[in-house]
Amino acid sequence: MARGWVKALHEQPDLIGRVEIVGLVDVNPQAALALRDAFGLIHAVTGTDVAEVLARTKADLLFDVVVPEARLQVVSAALRQGCHVLSEKPMATSMAQARKLADLARETGRTHAVMQNRRYNAGVRRLQRLVASGELGTLTAVHADFFIGAHFGGFREQMQNVLLLDMAIHTFDGARFMSGKTPLAVYCHESNPEGSWNTHGAAANAIFEMSDGVIFTYRGSWVAEGAPTNWDSSWRIIGTQGTVLWDGADHFEARVLAGADGFFRPLAPLAVPLPADEGQTHGHGSVIAAFLSALEAHQEPETVGHDNIKSLAMVFGAVESAQTRARVEIVI
Repeated sequence: MARGWVKALHEQPDLIGRVEIVGLVDVNPQAALALRDAFGLIHAVTGTDVAEVLARTKADLLFDVVVPEARLQVVSAALRQGCHVLSEKPMATSMAQARKLADLARETGRTHAVMQNRRYNAGVRRLQRLVASGELGTLTAVHADFFIGAHFGGFREQMQNVLLLDMAIHTFDGARFMSGKTPLAVYCHESNPEGSWNTHGAAANAIFEMSDGVIFTYRGSWVAEGAPTNWDSSWRIIGTQGTVLWDGADHFEARVLAGADGFFRPLAPLAVPLPADEGQTHGHGSVIAAFLSALEAHQEPETVGHDNIKSLAMVFGAVESAQTRARVEIVI
């Protein structure tokens, strides 16, 4: 993942020259050296201790691309040394740790944001604009389906709650962003279907109660062979005046009421607007660019931790509900 971040800094036009990489840290020193050499970062300090390398380099920004279990320690060290931080997801391995990081960012006056790359694609930005325009009327429901037979091998196949913890946050974050609503409660049923090559939790169905009476439903499986959805899920968003469908790739269908009479009232097609900024549609690179622009403008980035913690809360709320077989109120 770190290689992908450095590649974006070197190759994406709106990132080139905006960041000077002065240090690389890895628990495996050879990995840091290999990354340095791969990109010709001959002046970059390498090491195994993030606090030490930050002190040596006087860095003011940290890109955190570590395993989730190390996130609290790494981000805390950076914030205390005066760095802004952009972290890979998830923000933390528990809500308690996420709250600690949000509090520490406030205390230090630094910015900690999260890499939610899948909200930075064209389809998600287009649906968010459509919902915000009000042309569908008052939003009432959001539905997402995620069905993929993903044979990763490795650690994922041994994870508990694998779908909810490792992938569903992208869909949950997209629903929150596109709807503009806050999660309030969830009921989730989790299973590991017959034939699953995962140890636990390869499928889940969740009903979220969102603010303003909006309902968000999620149906997902990582062991669904035969008819895969897109990695960005397939969506149905319903308002009082119409509905939009998105297959998660390039196909959109939107229709709104065109008359007030009849058992089935007449409908008219509705154009789905293009993204407001094409530069916000390039995944990881766009998140990094938006983060840097926010820092330069002394503003908060879109995925700042104290807001993105709400997406993490949806995940942990769903896990708790699956474990208890009960409705769980989501506490931020």
